[in-house]
Amino acid sequence: MKKIIIVESPSKSKTIESYMGEEYKVVASNGHIRDLSTKGKGGLGIDIPAGFIPRYEVLKDKLLKVNELKKVCQGNEVYLATDPDREGEAISWHLASVLGLDLNSVNRVEFNEITKPAILEAFKNPRHIDLALVSSQETRRMLDRIIGFQLSGLLQKKIKTKSAGRVQSSVLKLIVDLEREINNFVKEAYYQIEGSASDIRVHLVDEKGNIAKYKDKALAEAVLDSLDPLFLCKSITNKETKREAKAPLITSTLQQEASVKYNFSADKTMKIAQSLYEGKQIGDMHVGLITYMRTDSTRLSDIFIKDALGYIKTNYGPEYCGYAKNKNNKNNVQDAHEAIRPTSLNRKPEDIDQYLTLDERKIYRLIYNRSISSLMKSATFETTTVIFENHNHLFKTTGQRMLFDGFLRVYGLNEEDKNKLLPSFEEGKYYEASDLEINELFTKPKPNYTEATLIKAMEELGIGRPSTYAQTIQKLKTSKYIEIIEKKIHPTEAGILSIAKLQEFFSDIIEPKYTAEMELMLDKVANGTANSVVELQKFYNEFYPLYEKARSEMESLSAVETGELCPKCKAPLVKRVGKFGDFISCSRYPECDYKPKKDNSCDPTLGIKCPICLKGNIVQRINKGKTFYACNNFPKCKTVFSYKPVMEFCPNCNSVMLESPEGLICSNKNCGKESQTDDILCPICKKGILVPRQANKGKNKGKNFWACNQFPKCKTMFFDEPTNQLCPVCGALMVKKDNRLSCSNTKCDKFIQ
Repeated sequence: MKKIIIVESPSKSKTIESYMGEEYKVVASNGHIRDLSTKGKGGLGIDIPAGFIPRYEVLKDKLLKVNELKKVCQGNEVYLATDPDREGEAISWHLASVLGLDLNSVNRVEFNEITKPAILEAFKNPRHIDLALVSSQETRRMLDRIIGFQLSGLLQKKIKTKSAGRVQSSVLKLIVDLEREINNFVKEAYYQIEGSASDIRVHLVDEKGNIAKYKDKALAEAVLDSLDPLFLCKSITNKETKREAKAPLITSTLQQEASVKYNFSADKTMKIAQSLYEGKQIGDMHVGLITYMRTDSTRLSDIFIKDALGYIKTNYGPEYCGYAKNKNNKNNVQDAHEAIRPTSLNRKPEDIDQYLTLDERKIYRLIYNRSISSLMKSATFETTTVIFENHNHLFKTTGQRMLFDGFLRVYGLNEEDKNKLLPSFEEGKYYEASDLEINELFTKPKPNYTEATLIKAMEELGIGRPSTYAQTIQKLKTSKYIEIIEKKIHPTEAGILSIAKLQEFFSDIIEPKYTAEMELMLDKVANGTANSVVELQKFYNEFYPLYEKARSEMESLSAVETGELCPKCKAPLVKRVGKFGDFISCSRYPECDYKPKKDNSCDPTLGIKCPICLKGNIVQRINKGKTFYACNNFPKCKTVFSYKPVMEFCPNCNSVMLESPEGLICSNKNCGKESQTDDILCPICKKGILVPRQANKGKNKGKNFWACNQFPKCKTMFFDEPTNQLCPVCGALMVKKDNRLSCSNTKCDKFIQ
């Protein structure tokens, strides 16, 4: 009898299998294997009158996988080792149900990191599937299905927008409300007075020491006119201040830090973190590099704390050793049990850089340094405040000097951390008051959300869970409800219209407070203090009357007149919202089928010459709702870019740089400059990408290899794993061979240890 371990992803299975004995076989479910059915009335997959009974069906793309798992598990001992959160618990339950496993078996294995000690320890302590956690996830799924399906269908029918959802619509409302507040903001002028003392700028302050603001310019001018040509140094105060180390990273703060530091989208950050968690080939070992990345707990394990403090003492000195900062003060902290941290302090970022992509290095270094620095002493500063007097008015300046760098030794200094030293002033002494002036300033509205500040707001308001932040923002992008311009999130017309209609009929349902209360309810279901059916019925009793009212009373806005007449039948032309975006047609459609032809010459030019033919210009185009950028010399030149090109060229290969959502990337996929993805461009045809394959015949049968996905047009093939790096000697692709980077060119003997 074999012992079968089922995990979620193939890469995780590879890592775990390397730790277990020969009696174990590790297989992957590739995520969820079934979901609520979409058949029947309303496509909800829920029998509401019978008491909210879910109707599940195996996903179409998982039918073969399920059959495969049934064959593997038949007659064997099965362990369920899915992720350590509600979603993972639900996947284990679905697997047990579909595969006919005994739900009373002690076969659920949970671990927070994919390392050999953690895996072996987990298998010493298997448990039952937690049915309360499963019930909580099931309740969430039914709520999302009811709200999502009903509201999405309503909006698609009435106003032709794409979708709505429990968390998605609540977050969209935050964005729309802020945009409206910004647009309605009326700026007001105010005035401040400043000058110089010994070449140091000083500001006029009020009695509380805050910079004084005057709404009346005449009053500010009167004050300025009354000032003397000398400042009296009234007081000098030195105060020691401490800046405490930040807690280790959790899902939300990881996404925020990656957004601020590297301009990574939340979705991209989580994909990179997922790959680091599931495991990488480091030398001759495949190992998970970080602990589970979907967590809202800042707790660190006692073992890690002990090891980290020893590491700090050895590498930086005992004076740098601090303490663990567990700031879990929220009622609904749950799911994974630790903060995000490296699985081993021995895998220093600089030691494993060669095994990671550029983006993976950034995220791993961020997690490693934040974990270490969280256990270090506070940084200490001496803040000097100098108060000057001039004609009964007070002026102030401050400076600072770092006394002890503490956690900043590892976490790094920002501009605000640097020393700002003041000249040597003396109390009671007079200094020349020069450059006295009035500055006119204007009040500013709140800034638009960025991905980082939106995630912070979602966390503070309790909207969604850590695992939903990234996918919620990605859904809003995909639905074209928001657009990101220079890192700032703006709602689109479709997003504003959707919220306006939802606000009209479902104002309470889409309120952030209501969504947060739902999360608390789901937590109560998870810990057994609330009944799922009772809570679902309570929600449905509120929701269904609102839905029925909206269905009968919501005004349809499918077409808006343009003010022009159809050249074919003289009826008004209208602007409609279609599957692939806005389009103009005759209001008498389908009786009149007139539709203006797209004039490509009107495509907005970017002022960039085509880098390939050097004759045409790059223009923006849209096909089936998708924006792309191409040469207007088509079809003579077929240059196409997925992202907007900019007037910059890659310092590595001189190719055009593109403005992607994650920042500037090189248009040459084989270059690897900045935010390069893991896709490896075929070095021969330069069109396809290299993908893993397995030979199914011939002398190499069963052997893994990598080939161009343009086969059979391109027959490029590698039997060693290719990388995105080029040989510094001959320029050929580097491959991983015998646990080191080697040149794929057999005539070149270059390798990197």
